[in-house]
Amino acid sequence: MDNIYNQTMTLLPEYSVFITLSLALLADKVFGEATRFHYLVGFGWLANKLEAKLNRSSDLSFQSPFNSSFNSKILGTFAWCLLVLPLPLIYWYCFNDLIWYWQICLDATVLYLAIGLNSLYQHAMQIYQPLKSGYIEQARHFTGYIVSRQTNELSEQEMSRATVESMLENGHDSVIASMIYYIIGGAPLVILHRLANTLDAMWGYRTARFNDFGYASAKLDDLLGFISGKCCTLFYAIQGMKHGRVFHSLRNAYSQGNKYKSHNGGWVMAAGATVMDIKLGGSALYHGKKINSVVLGTGKEATTDDIPVSFTLVTRASLLLLACVLTFSIGIIWL
Repeated sequence: MDNIYNQTMTLLPEYSVFITLSLALLADKVFGEATRFHYLVGFGWLANKLEAKLNRSSDLSFQSPFNSSFNSKILGTFAWCLLVLPLPLIYWYCFNDLIWYWQICLDATVLYLAIGLNSLYQHAMQIYQPLKSGYIEQARHFTGYIVSRQTNELSEQEMSRATVESMLENGHDSVIASMIYYIIGGAPLVILHRLANTLDAMWGYRTARFNDFGYASAKLDDLLGFISGKCCTLFYAIQGMKHGRVFHSLRNAYSQGNKYKSHNGGWVMAAGATVMDIKLGGSALYHGKKINSVVLGTGKEATTDDIPVSFTLVTRASLLLLACVLTFSIGIIWL
């Protein structure tokens, strides 16, 4: 028994990444997203305060050299660095060299806070259930929680499309990306990506207020999500194997995703939509302005029944990634 115990304790550190990812996903499944004192609420409050101090892009009455486009971009980049960089650097310097079992516990906690799979499910059901019951106004209300487009006149089909798009894109942003970047760079990189992605959601708009100030947030989020976006695209596409849609989904990700307003979002949504045999994208109203975007995927229009299917696609992608990590860990040990 002692030999078995010693061998187990010797092997466990080799599976540390797999164990950490598994614990984080399990914690997310059991506890869900924190409803009180969520760290992103505090981060968002701080970001709003800083933006109000530094961003003068939309205040035409404020005559200052900082009104110029270039200077506004510089201030936006400075604000991004001030908000995003300190916490990952502190974690890397102070908490990145612990005894392996304490490192797993701490890293799993950080990863759990970054992952939002359970939250995605709750948001999806808040829209899916009213739509199935015919409560259109209630569905519009909750659709406004997950998209930035105007929802007051959306039809059932448009809400279904918007929800599926959000599931597939946020499946990357809040689940697959966090897992990928933990594998690449540990908890510090997870923190950096999560904060950067949050700032993009707050500042990454092409409006008078954020077109210049949010420029760095939008571009850096695209850069940080490039690798994870391609990995997520692959894990979505693999699920089309049963119907022979793997290569078709990858082709659409490349041809359609590169034309979409968000490079990473376009790739993952095009791949996911093709696997689901539906079409996403098209026109939508953002901040009072109609935006026409490329159609993503092929097939029928998205319906209410596609909402739970899109969440299942995200869940399976996370489990496929976990299986790949386990297989790699076993391979390393045997080699």
